[in-house]
Amino acid sequence: MEAERRARAALSRLFEPQDAAGLALVQVAGAEDALRIAIGELAAGPEIEEEISRVLADSESGGWNGLATVRMRWVPRIPDLAPDRDLATMQRLGGRMLIPSDELWPRQLADLGLQEPICLWWRGVEQPLPPASSAIALVGSRDSTSYGSSVTGDLAYSLAQRGFTIISGGAYGIDAHAHRAALAGSGGGVPTIAVMAGGVDRFYPSGNEDLLRAVANQGAVLAEVPPGSAPTRYRFLQRNRLIAALASVTVVVEARWRSGALNTAHHAETLGRAVGAVPGSVHSANSAGCHRLLREGGAVCVTDAGEVAELASPSGESLPAPKTGRAEVQDGLTLEDLILLDALPLRATSTVEKLATVAGLSADSVRAGLGRLGLLGLAESYRGGWKRSGKGG
Repeated sequence: MEAERRARAALSRLFEPQDAAGLALVQVAGAEDALRIAIGELAAGPEIEEEISRVLADSESGGWNGLATVRMRWVPRIPDLAPDRDLATMQRLGGRMLIPSDELWPRQLADLGLQEPICLWWRGVEQPLPPASSAIALVGSRDSTSYGSSVTGDLAYSLAQRGFTIISGGAYGIDAHAHRAALAGSGGGVPTIAVMAGGVDRFYPSGNEDLLRAVANQGAVLAEVPPGSAPTRYRFLQRNRLIAALASVTVVVEARWRSGALNTAHHAETLGRAVGAVPGSVHSANSAGCHRLLREGGAVCVTDAGEVAELASPSGESLPAPKTGRAEVQDGLTLEDLILLDALPLRATSTVEKLATVAGLSADSVRAGLGRLGLLGLAESYRGGWKRSGKGG
């Protein structure tokens, strides 16, 4: 176990997050032999390369040019490998490094498949991390408005009081308000988790150091990159998949038209997780990304903690009491939406263009209708296509 821990510590410095070829090598050869192959101490036969090719093909990670080629990007980092130093740094900080075989490893990360991280560098209280069903990700703009800050605070505080752990990225703006309110509303357990793009030895951004120290003291600060790693733009985008995978629901509170928060929402949707978006003023650029998610049908409109909790509880324990009287699927739908609902397939998915042809509607009308049917739970988006949900009959 310790040899594997040491190997994974070294590999996390050798590989960038989501290095598909490296992760496939670990899956095929195991962490210890993967490290020896990667640094040139062990030759990999053609069987290993064939198996890596199969793993990459199965995970739809694209092609590759063989180990000799990918090793060229790893070689410059070999002199910097110091797993014992990195593990000692974590011990000095009162932290630890988790690997998938550890009891405390968050099992929901397995949903990432090949993109499951090699390890997690963890700074915080040693306690079980919550399952996805008990965790909500709250993400959004760094330059949040007073409206976004207020909504985030209300959501995080109320959800924490309900026993949910709040996951976010430790940044300024929405992230910081989410962590702060979760700490204030928590009654115990793990109130909040901050997932870092750089090493957990340095709290980043520096302006949030006191807040992130409080998160570590009561919850957890996590990263997949080792101590001393810089928070590059690429690593910010890669850590977003961890935020999405740790939670059952990702809620975008405020986001501009192009925003890292939308990247997190995309990861959540790809994983089959629920996505919520908080509506804002049509005049606010900070809400344009939320409205985009709603219009494109990738998110459900949420306005309070109760609605978020509903998304996190598919078994129904957080749902409101059923209304009296029998409600039919078509109740309240416009004629266009009824036609569109009829055109939606039950099992396979269909594109907007195909639905427009079948229903005899314009593509814009189909997109708008899919957004409305999605909000009503009558249609669902899956890998770029649309189909009728179970509620849709």
